[in-house]
Amino acid sequence: MKGDYLTYRRGTSVSVLGLLIQAGLALGVLVYGRIAGDHAAITLSIYMGIGLIIWLGLALFYDQQRRERIEAMEAEALASESGASSAFESTGDDLRVAARRVVTIQKWVLPTLAVVISVLLITLGLVRQASGRPLIEHDNYGQAAQPGWGIALGLGVAFVGFVFARFISGMGKQPSWTALRAGAAQSVGAAIGGFAIALASFVELAIGPDAIGRYLPVVFGICMVVLGAEIAINFLLDLYRPRKAGEELRPAFDSRVLGFAAAPDKIAESVGDALSYQFGVDVTGSWFYRLLRRSVALLVLMGLIIGWGMTTLVIVEPHQRALILTNGQISKPLFSFGETGEQDVGPGLHIKYPWPFGEALVPEFTTTVPGRGLVRSRTTTGVRTLHLGTNPPEAGDSPILWTEKHTTDEVVNIVQPSEERSEDNARGGDVALIAVEVPVQFVISDLVLYEQLAGPGQRENVLRATGRRVVMQHLSAMRIDQIITTERTTLASAIRKELEVAYGALNDGRGAGVELVFVGAGGVHPPETVAPNFESLIQAQQNYESMIESARGEQIQELTSVAGSVELAGQIVDELDALEALIEAGGDETEIARGRLGVQRLLERAGGEAGELLIRAAASRWERHMGERAKATLFEGQVAAYEAAPDLYQSRLYFEAMLEAMRDARVFINGVPGAKVRIDLNDRQSGIDVFGDEAGG
Repeated sequence: MKGDYLTYRRGTSVSVLGLLIQAGLALGVLVYGRIAGDHAAITLSIYMGIGLIIWLGLALFYDQQRRERIEAMEAEALASESGASSAFESTGDDLRVAARRVVTIQKWVLPTLAVVISVLLITLGLVRQASGRPLIEHDNYGQAAQPGWGIALGLGVAFVGFVFARFISGMGKQPSWTALRAGAAQSVGAAIGGFAIALASFVELAIGPDAIGRYLPVVFGICMVVLGAEIAINFLLDLYRPRKAGEELRPAFDSRVLGFAAAPDKIAESVGDALSYQFGVDVTGSWFYRLLRRSVALLVLMGLIIGWGMTTLVIVEPHQRALILTNGQISKPLFSFGETGEQDVGPGLHIKYPWPFGEALVPEFTTTVPGRGLVRSRTTTGVRTLHLGTNPPEAGDSPILWTEKHTTDEVVNIVQPSEERSEDNARGGDVALIAVEVPVQFVISDLVLYEQLAGPGQRENVLRATGRRVVMQHLSAMRIDQIITTERTTLASAIRKELEVAYGALNDGRGAGVELVFVGAGGVHPPETVAPNFESLIQAQQNYESMIESARGEQIQELTSVAGSVELAGQIVDELDALEALIEAGGDETEIARGRLGVQRLLERAGGEAGELLIRAAASRWERHMGERAKATLFEGQVAAYEAAPDLYQSRLYFEAMLEAMRDARVFINGVPGAKVRIDLNDRQSGIDVFGDEAGG
């Protein structure tokens, strides 16, 4: 039965009210998401913003229905007054403009809105899901920076959305308001999203970050894609589904999935009917089912009370220490069955005030494990690692050279150029870049000071930022050649001393509550792009050293061959320098001669080429001296012999000269007249005298 104009006016006003309520909720969630940096809240606000199109379409549809009813009433009144034969009888259908608009809206506008909503949900859902996926493995994975506001806003959206959805769902049971069930589905979808944000914020505030807040941005994006796909399927099915005459419209953007959440009584009825069908009896009519239905609220309340009471129990594991907070202040537990300290508690069972009056804080440890990504654990005594320099290289067995990429995000420090470069660039302007791995391992020594250092999830960031500032300042005052060579072994100890001073100055000079276990400095290397230049420099230095060593070898060889040894050659050079200085100064001849003799004696003792030449020269000098002396003595003897017998001496010299001249000549002597002469014409040189002096020559 078609409703009157008052019915559709009610539908119009409710649609406008739903539009305003959802617009206000969407704006509030968007503002919260932007301020708190909650990725999931921003995604929910986008979903709720798309839902405004549904409320706008419903308001337009029911307003046109209202106008059509008013138009129909006016036409009926006009027809009754004019009579059946009135001229308006044939032209009445042409004057019903609102009716034609209703048909146009049902046939074209609402299906078009369904397609637009489906495209927006699928597209934006994929975009938000893609942007939320990297946050899962990131330190800031999209959790709310204000979890208290997240709980309040989420519960507010859930309450308002669910109550309004139940109200609209009740109206949707009437045939004239069937289309309002699409608005109820949108309201309950916003309520579910708000409850999920409140639950994630509650878990984060009470227990700490976990998988709820981590995966919520991705889950919201996937849900948007699923709902968009459902609307697209509904649109396709509506194209081929036959309709009865007078059947009320159910738009394609009316989600059947969210409709069950908006009307949970239908789910209970369906479950009851299924149980009755399976058991063959009316289960819903049994006393147990009726008792359970009457007591379900009490049971839920008892469960909530028991769960709230469980928040008084705190179990500290063996590797943990915790702080008991009462109304935000450090306090002692009500009862303790474990270890207790001055301000913190150790392993064991402890009883505190229930949430939200009491809270137990255990520091969270975040680390990156190869193959597992970002891993969070609650530990106090565990060793924690910070990388204050460049990131360590990825795991691998092969060595990493300067010319190869070390890690994905390389961090370089600005340092001073080398000493030679600094002298060439005395006016400044040149700097050098170098990457240094500075791993720092620490443990928590004072839990109170560590908790007071910064907010949850920010303490390690404060330590990392402070440590990187210390490393940057220390390296910026050093030369690159010092870091790579001379001071590389003492770099870690120097940085450790400065880190202890810097961490000790935190918390207004009370310290950060941490103890440094290890500070390293390794993996020192220049940027990958300039590594070939370093190799060419090292190669040039090696060639330089090689040439120097080669020259030294030649020096040793030359000095050894000349002077016998390098040490003696140096001594000889010193004596020669002293002799030259004495000669230039015009010293005594005796001293000069003594110096020359000393140099000569050193050269002779060296046994080298110079000494050998000197010895040969001395031997030649003595040989010639003695030869000349022998000649002089012989001449004196010859003079004495001549003076004793001049004729005899001259005759002897004459015959010796003749004998020497005729030693190899043929001589014929014929001094007797008439004597016979015998001539032997045999050649004396025809044979070889093997015993002669020249034999074999």
